[in-house]
Amino acid sequence: MSSTTDRLTLKDANEVKLEEARNYLLKNKAFLAEWEPIRDADYYGEEAIKADLKNKSDDMEQGRAAHYFIYLSEGNLLIGTISLSNIVRGAFLSCFLGYKLDRDYLNKGFMTEAMELVIKKCFTELRLHRIEANVMPRNVRSRRVLEKSGFVREGVSRKYLRINGTWEDHEHFVLLNPELE
Repeated sequence: MSSTTDRLTLKDANEVKLEEARNYLLKNKAFLAEWEPIRDADYYGEEAIKADLKNKSDDMEQGRAAHYFIYLSEGNLLIGTISLSNIVRGAFLSCFLGYKLDRDYLNKGFMTEAMELVIKKCFTELRLHRIEANVMPRNVRSRRVLEKSGFVREGVSRKYLRINGTWEDHEHFVLLNPELE
């Protein structure tokens, strides 16, 4: 189900058209390569994208994740993604946050705006206690989004993820739900 602000609409994976997702990925392939694992050519193919959208939809249906695609409200253009993954219930009530944005829409407050919506959903609808995010120290824009959104740095995870072929350190940020304290 969609959520909106004045400038953005967040859509679930089952609301996204294959061609929109593919255009976004292809347009941002070189830009995102610095921040992601190495992708093979199949990753950008229609079958892989169709399977990914179905997996994301299934994950949401099963309560394992909440994947959203960020659209400009005006023009209905896909400009990014934001996901709550690895949702754990029980005593933990936690998830991991991941996000990416089209290179042409950086530094305009779009990700901070989308983050605000997703945090609200996470804490009020999903009733989770903790959102965890990990970011490479050199990714200043991403760190700034987390800080503006109220996340607190808890430490560094050495050689945490293999990004673009290199094991990268990541700073660990957390946001807690004050309603569940």
